Amino acid sequence: MPAPAPATAHATHWQRTRRLTMGLLLLWGLLVFVPVYFARELSWTLMGWPLSFWLASQGCLLGFVAIVHVYARRMERLDAEARLSEESR
Repeated sequence: MPAPAPATAHATHWQRTRRLTMGLLLLWGLLVFVPVYFARELSWTLMGWPLSFWLASQGCLLGFVAIVHVYARRMERLDAEARLSEESR
């Protein structure tokens, strides 16, 4: 299979990058709003403090770290593919 033209490879790279970014932003939005929205229904208290909100906030932080990790890994792979297509010209 012949290597794609440089302009096509560049456009494909940015399309994949935007798709990845939009998907992870959507996941980030869900992580921000969904656990906090449902935390009221899980109204547990621990020493007078609402445990459900604390668990939701800690879960969000872990989710944010996972999103950053996924983004870094995927962008490494996408950038490597873009470099290979440029070198094969």
